[in-house]
Amino acid sequence: MRGQDRGAFYLVAEAFLLQRFISLWAQANKEEDLYRNLALKVARAPFAPSMRDTVFEYFEQMGRYGQSGPYDTDPGPRLVPPVDEGTYNGNIWALARRTFFTANTTPPDTSIAYQSALAFYRSHAIGPNYQWSWEQAAIEQDLFRQTIKQGDDTFRQATQQLGLLLANHFISAVDALVSERLSRGGRRRLSGRLID
Repeated sequence: MRGQDRGAFYLVAEAFLLQRFISLWAQANKEEDLYRNLALKVARAPFAPSMRDTVFEYFEQMGRYGQSGPYDTDPGPRLVPPVDEGTYNGNIWALARRTFFTANTTPPDTSIAYQSALAFYRSHAIGPNYQWSWEQAAIEQDLFRQTIKQGDDTFRQATQQLGLLLANHFISAVDALVSERLSRGGRRRLSGRLID
């Protein structure tokens, strides 16, 4: 506003950082759509999912485990978690057992320890609407992992650009404030000399 040359630098930096942020954010959203679609069309397709999306942690676990595993291995009304620790649900049940059972023994179903383990399993396991399997799709799972990593990296870069944009705002505001104060001080000294 005062017509100083460095003001152009702040404006150029602002335009560049804003354009970079918008570009990276759009790219990160494309990568997010890519891994979500890959999950839906390959890993989740055999289970005919009725729900499409959920939290990011779910997709992270899909990258770590080849299968979610069944939620319930008993066809009746009783919930019986899977024991295959190679699957996500089997691993969650193993964690629940280690947390609530003692000395490698399984307490009765009616015990507090067993019911606590079952409650833990219910709150952390993957339910029927979100089951997945990368069986015979190792290449697709590898692509899925890479796309998630690229998306994370791109979101991180976009956030960094946003931080730089805010820093540019802050520095330019401080610069303007200091310049104004210095300019006022100079005018006062000059007007004092003219009066003398």
